[in-house]
Amino acid sequence: MLNFHQKKKKKVVILGIDGVPCSLLRNLVSRGIMPNLASLVHEGALSEMTASIPEVSSTSWTTFMTGVNPGKHNIYGFMDLRKGSYEYRFPNSHDIKSDPIWEIIGRHNKRSIVINVPSTYPARPLNGILTAGFVALDLRKATFPESAYQYLQNIDYRMDVDTKKASQSLEAFAEDIDQTFRTREKALLHFFDNEEWDLFIGTITETDRLHHFFWSAYEDDAHAMHRFFIDFYKKIDALIGAMAQRCDKNTAFMIVSDHGFAAIKQELYLNAWLREERLLKFRKEPPESLSDIHPESKAFALDPSRIYINLETRYPSGSVKKEDYESIRALIKDSLQKLSIDGEKVVKEIFFKEDIYIGPHFESGPDLVALPHRGYDLKGSLNKNVLFGRSIFTGAHTRDDATFFLNRHLNIQKVNIMDVAPTVFELMGIEYNACDGKSVLYG
Repeated sequence: MLNFHQKKKKKVVILGIDGVPCSLLRNLVSRGIMPNLASLVHEGALSEMTASIPEVSSTSWTTFMTGVNPGKHNIYGFMDLRKGSYEYRFPNSHDIKSDPIWEIIGRHNKRSIVINVPSTYPARPLNGILTAGFVALDLRKATFPESAYQYLQNIDYRMDVDTKKASQSLEAFAEDIDQTFRTREKALLHFFDNEEWDLFIGTITETDRLHHFFWSAYEDDAHAMHRFFIDFYKKIDALIGAMAQRCDKNTAFMIVSDHGFAAIKQELYLNAWLREERLLKFRKEPPESLSDIHPESKAFALDPSRIYINLETRYPSGSVKKEDYESIRALIKDSLQKLSIDGEKVVKEIFFKEDIYIGPHFESGPDLVALPHRGYDLKGSLNKNVLFGRSIFTGAHTRDDATFFLNRHLNIQKVNIMDVAPTVFELMGIEYNACDGKSVLYG
């Protein structure tokens, strides 16, 4: 049996596959579509993993890289509000208030290669190489050091797919997914083979884009893009095989996703629901932004499922007094739990912030977070005048059914995405006790 406390010479490789459900991988393995993964699973441990709350990539990947909950790392979604205002802003790497894995191991003279992890833009200096993932706006600002930027620029590296193409032509969008993946794979293997490292993290975000737009193609054999979906996973399997083949017996190989995925039955527009419940109104119709909120409003929602109470002490047009806070939250929770469509409940769970967040940035979090039943996608759109609808998306995130794999024979019962970072520290022989999660090596 391996002694997991003798790890100083061991390396760790993590392949991130954004939005890939464990159930999908098991299905494709059983059908012979992913033979490389099948071989690995035979020798290691594949488990479903629970993602962050909310189950959005920015929050989940930040939880992955820090091992702590959003109350400590401070990232609650891709979009937030400037403090004391209704003005939208996009949090970036400078807003992350807990140290990521690579900065912690860097203090132990260990070198990291970090490719395409979401929410790492702009690139912060580290002992190694980093090029940021979504939302990354400029390749130079996304990459450290300059030599890595020069290489990526020379291969015409793509930071992300062009999702606008999906509304024009699914075929053109599929080609864009494929081309983006090819440059991503080239960069991953280049840095893997040509740089010194102790920790290697490479993330594929094209899987998430594939699922949002082509989940229906996965479930329908007759769909025009079904073959593309399956063939893309054969390419993912080839990359898994290429990376696993490069790992010797002293190298731990992980595969991790940030959330699961499922087919969309209906989208629920939370702000439309709040308006129907007479909890939200605007000074002008249609509102141009959240700044048009009426002072009589009691609450509003931000993507993907965050509800904020319009407190007079927190927002410029806030009207809710402190003594009314709990009663309004209770009213929202009770009413939202009753919401159904065609006799089917929409919301599975609703959390108050104190139920799920703890830490110095607790107050920045949403007052309630709703998790839907499978098949329902909660949206924070402002201008919808109906409760339910559909968009171009056919797949939505799930908190359950994320993926965790480790090439070790372990009896893993439950894994949370907070457990990945402490597992890495344990594998590398580094003592670090500030994580909220725990190493899966403890059994």
